[in-house]
Amino acid sequence: MTSATPNDPRAVGTAVACYTLWGLLPLLFMAMAAAGFGAPEILAHRAVWSVFVAGAVLLMAGQWGEARQVLASPRTLAWLALSALLIGTNWSLYVFATTHHATLEASLGYYINPLLNMAAGAVLFREKIDRWSAAAIALAAVGVAVQTVALGHVPIIGLTLAVTFCAYAVIRKRVPASAQTGLFVECLVLLPIGAVFLAWLTTHGQAAGFASPTGLAWALFSGLATVVPLVLFAWSARRLPLSTIGFIQFLAPTLQFACGVLTGEALTPLRIVSFVFIWTGAAVFALGALNRSRAARRAVALSETV
Repeated sequence: MTSATPNDPRAVGTAVACYTLWGLLPLLFMAMAAAGFGAPEILAHRAVWSVFVAGAVLLMAGQWGEARQVLASPRTLAWLALSALLIGTNWSLYVFATTHHATLEASLGYYINPLLNMAAGAVLFREKIDRWSAAAIALAAVGVAVQTVALGHVPIIGLTLAVTFCAYAVIRKRVPASAQTGLFVECLVLLPIGAVFLAWLTTHGQAAGFASPTGLAWALFSGLATVVPLVLFAWSARRLPLSTIGFIQFLAPTLQFACGVLTGEALTPLRIVSFVFIWTGAAVFALGALNRSRAARRAVALSETV
């Protein structure tokens, strides 16, 4: 981690910008849908134009050498191909949710994602779960159960978003590649799928992204909106304590939730109860992370005085 103050204001601002952009993505996809884009076309444009944006970022970071090494390593490339399929599935479902009045359920997935990551760390990496973490997971589980009753079915969209992003994070944790290089390779993997689909839409006169300059502008902007938050996250995550990231990360699903409410999605009393449990679990998670961070700092200060 780059040396910096525990809460470097620049890094905090960058992290807030990152999660704000992620939280407002539903508005972009809703606007594209209103402009004539179908969910599959939105995903295809994200896959295609993200390659160019990610490539430019890689060039500015001077990491083309690392990218060549990754592309020459079949094992690393295979893992990144798997992570690309996971993130592609995540993107697909998220775009579908936000363009089909299911943004509230999508926000549920990103509220429970940090808690699922914590559970995965305990199972896969033998990381310890303290009382704060266990309470947070239990509250989130109750929230999901109540949401199931409120919806009349298991919240498949929210749970799948959480599971796919958690699995993606687990794989990327093991892959020996930087965030920028990994993203570029993942975009390369998804590029042929997106390009073929856009070519098919174009030959059938159904490509909204190529029908007008405005449509093309929306398509290009979707590539920027995909890559820029990831770059901001990579920069800020190296400079902030995990406890700070733990607090800020809940900004994205909160904004997603607001987008869903403001665009008229149904918010029944029972559904509100489910989110109260989810929000309480998120708060307990954040407070636990803060408590662990303070304990770690006290331990370091004590060791320095000995």
